Amino acid sequence: MAGITVHADLDLQSPTLVEGLPGVGLVGKIATDHLVEELDMTYYASVECEGLPRLGVYAEGERDVQPPVRLYADAANDLLALQSDVPVSPQAAPAFADCVTGWLDAENVTPVYISGLGTEERATPPELFGVATGGTGDRLDDLDLATPSERGAISGPTGALVAAATERSLPGFGLVVETNPQFPDPEAARVLIEDGVGPLAGVEVDTDALVEQAEDVQAQREQLAKKLQEAEGDASSEAKPLRMYQ
Repeated sequence: MAGITVHADLDLQSPTLVEGLPGVGLVGKIATDHLVEELDMTYYASVECEGLPRLGVYAEGERDVQPPVRLYADAANDLLALQSDVPVSPQAAPAFADCVTGWLDAENVTPVYISGLGTEERATPPELFGVATGGTGDRLDDLDLATPSERGAISGPTGALVAAATERSLPGFGLVVETNPQFPDPEAARVLIEDGVGPLAGVEVDTDALVEQAEDVQAQREQLAKKLQEAEGDASSEAKPLRMYQ
């Protein structure tokens, strides 16, 4: 049966969920994977929403096979993380978003959606801004998170999740960070965690490993292939300016 199945008995009150679907710069995935590892989060639930590929994922040194999209939990910090090893196709995104959002609403979970804003000339450090659903903008003001500098839209499956939360008036947040449009961007993921996810979720996470990754990526960039395989359609989440429509 399609939906979200909880496998661990953990005491969560009103948790915050960090969404880590693959997207431009892989910022959401890098940040979420880092949270799961650094906080030693527990495999909490399988996400088996309609339209997701039916795959068995295995990990180095482990016997158990898991689904490609999963939820991890840290009861001490009342935190959930959505970890995905696969993109969500454009065709599946609406059904996936409705499935996940219905569960978040029912379980009183506050989501933090993540998207990269691809730019060839991103600032150092990358700029970060926040948007809100369900009337939670005051929380972003309290944390002094910047507002968008121009009109834009979040596309892909993350955009579908934000749209579903808006339609349901589900309280939630969207974090958009400047990122390299072609390469994985650990530095942007670090900014996300330190200036966005951490303050919103009330957690402190060591990001030294992400700093080291950023240095490694920079050193190897000239050796990377010039042509990257592009995801089909809008399978990759991304924030985009809407200047072309004005």
